Amino acid sequence: MGKKRKVPGVNATSSADIAFMLLLFFLLTTSMDTDQGLARRLPPPPDKEARDNPIDIKKRNMLRLLVNVEGQILCGDEFIDISQLKERAKEFIENPKDNEHLPEKEEADVPFFGRTKICKPHVISLLNDRGTSYQKYIEVQNELAAAYRELRDDLSKKRFEGKSFAELNEEQQKAVQMIYPQKISEAEPKNYGDKKK
Repeated sequence: MGKKRKVPGVNATSSADIAFMLLLFFLLTTSMDTDQGLARRLPPPPDKEARDNPIDIKKRNMLRLLVNVEGQILCGDEFIDISQLKERAKEFIENPKDNEHLPEKEEADVPFFGRTKICKPHVISLLNDRGTSYQKYIEVQNELAAAYRELRDDLSKKRFEGKSFAELNEEQQKAVQMIYPQKISEAEPKNYGDKKK
């Protein structure tokens, strides 16, 4: 009988180091898609008194938007294309001709502007169907944000020697925001339609 030969063991102490370095290399060199999202600051929760006494908003002060399961946008009583939404929102927010069907204008003392008429009580009410795609939701939000951004930029450039809203100091930005306060109200999504029907 021959002697059994011992098979030498493989030294695997450096395998963990190599695996870690490879993992680190791939994490650092791989590019990942950035998530789309919305920069929004949530309002504080309403106090008990505000919940018990809901605010009654006049019809003319509210722009109702409904995005259905097919991605169609109902603005007030008519369907509009996404490309029309920004201009509709701008007209509603600003009410440049003091139209009686658009938000009421109130006089207010605004720093840097003095006594100014503003559409303070306006609200954009957004409702989505549960089946609305996230992409369509983002598109609608982007158009609404663009409406406020363009109005603020135009006003800033007129009042502050061609500076955009982003170039203004904090006090100037607050004054412009007083004239165009961003008021978008979102209700919980509901089932308004079903693709299977």
